[in-house]
Amino acid sequence: MGTTGRRPGAYVCGIDAAMDVIGGKWKVLILWALNERPCRFGELRRELPGITEKVLASHLREMEADGLVHREAYDEVPPRVEYSLTPRGVSLNEALEPLGAWGRANVLGGSPAAGQVREDHDVPLVPGAA
Repeated sequence: MGTTGRRPGAYVCGIDAAMDVIGGKWKVLILWALNERPCRFGELRRELPGITEKVLASHLREMEADGLVHREAYDEVPPRVEYSLTPRGVSLNEALEPLGAWGRANVLGGSPAAGQVREDHDVPLVPGAA
């Protein structure tokens, strides 16, 4: 289990350390997709519309170095590579479940206006902000 550019000793708390591992838009979505089943690179790309090949490849390498994702290369012609979660990746997904539940309750369907606010609406997203 390696780390890629992590800043040990510089973390303020456990949340800070965890966010360093899963930071960005795509890593948690990659974890979610791999939680369903092992996937090949192309399958993951289709599961995550909008992600570029470069970003997916980079994130998978980082997540493998962090011990979250296992890369299995099969000795076949044509070559086949599958990605799956390691036990550490599974435990991270389990830790993220309450966050997903919060998002479903408070953003996707917790109130009549939840999920209906768009970027172009003139609605302050922070209470008290104008």
